[in-house]
Amino acid sequence: MSPGGMAKAELKAALVRRATELGFDACRVTTAEPPASAPDFERALAEGRHAEMAWLAKAPEKRADLSRVLPGIRSVVTVAISYHRDPHHDPSAQTAAPGSTPRGIVARYAQHPDYHDLLKEPLRALTEFLDTEARVTQRSLWYVDTGPILERDLAQRAGIGFVGKHTNLISRTLGNWFLLAEILTTAELEPDAPEHNRCGSCTRCLSACPTGALPAPFTLDARRCISYLTIEHRGSIPEDLRPAIGTRIFGCDDCLAACPWNRFARAGALLREHHRADLAQPDLLELLSLDEAAFKSRFAGTSLLRTKRRGLLRNVCIALGNVGDRRAIPALTRATQDPEPLIAEHAAWALARIGSASPTPGVGL
Repeated sequence: MSPGGMAKAELKAALVRRATELGFDACRVTTAEPPASAPDFERALAEGRHAEMAWLAKAPEKRADLSRVLPGIRSVVTVAISYHRDPHHDPSAQTAAPGSTPRGIVARYAQHPDYHDLLKEPLRALTEFLDTEARVTQRSLWYVDTGPILERDLAQRAGIGFVGKHTNLISRTLGNWFLLAEILTTAELEPDAPEHNRCGSCTRCLSACPTGALPAPFTLDARRCISYLTIEHRGSIPEDLRPAIGTRIFGCDDCLAACPWNRFARAGALLREHHRADLAQPDLLELLSLDEAAFKSRFAGTSLLRTKRRGLLRNVCIALGNVGDRRAIPALTRATQDPEPLIAEHAAWALARIGSASPTPGVGL
């Protein structure tokens, strides 16, 4: 038994029950052993596949040895949070009516208030429950996509799911549509059995990537990934990649949506009530008219703030250029005079694209 606390199995059972009460869609446990993917992660860094995401290269020794993050660590608790929606009731999965105002596409996970904020309280409550029941002498640490943790590897080892060929985690009960969070703890919990890869010969996710960011199974080159380009990349997007971005203005779900395991996906408890339909397919012309104050007001408390106005409107210009709708010409012409050079450059590109090519049927849908 933990000192003064429950037996390992009993404690874990109580933890899982509490996680379910708090709305988490899965809760499983693994040991604090070094993640098996650490050498692969270090190789990706050496090859520059993390692009401009410099934080990934910070303290790689902590990702390979969790005791450097939490001395005395014994266990890792992994929770999953589903953001799946029924496609019949999901605005982001529906095609805009012919002749309607051009609209952009936002990745499904971002069609809510920022998940970092939404998950803080339930994760804090779960951590406090664990510390109280286990009576650990050192507090546990919780992370929502913020710590030096190779979370996909740990989640696979805990049995939440398996790392697919698109490098994302796949669950047999949640499909691709879920987020992860972790609790590192000095409490010793009974570990769950790991999940094994179940991709088989399927390569649908590799074929689905519009920019060839998945050059081989289990290999992602962030420098070509639309999610990276539209969210994390701060500068000009390479011109050869712009047409493939379509009307995606924040993230990309193509490799996730292609996975056949999604037929088992189910709506989650925590995020279901927080969906914001206004973020699914926003009006591109409306977005292009936003000044700094309007941008901050429109996207307050959402993940879209991460791009800043300059990044989002850069993406909007690319989307309008790909749509090819001449109704966008006045707005794009004004945008070429924007004080932000990044926006002005991409607006000029969009105008040239509209003037020199016909719109591609179904682009970005």
